[in-house]
Amino acid sequence: MQAVKDKLSDMSTMRKAKAEAKAEEKTEKDLAKARVEVAKEVRKAKEAEAAMDLHVAKAEQKALHEVAKIAHDQS
Repeated sequence: MQAVKDKLSDMSTMRKAKAEAKAEEKTEKDLAKARVEVAKEVRKAKEAEAAMDLHVAKAEQKALHEVAKIAHDQS
C-alpha cells in the first residue's frame, strides 16, 4: 500500500514539475515575442524618420530653388 502512495506522490510531483517547466517556457516565449515586436517597431520608427528626413531635404531644395528663382527675377 505504501508503494502505491509513493507512486502517486511521485506522479503528482512529476506533474507539478512539468507544469512549472511548461509555464516557464511559455513566459520565455512571450518575452521573446515581445522583443521581436519591439524590434519591429524600432525599425519602423527608424524608417519613418529616414523618410521624413528625405522629405525635409526635398522641401529645403525646393525652397532654395524658389528663393533663387525669385532673386533672379528681381535682378
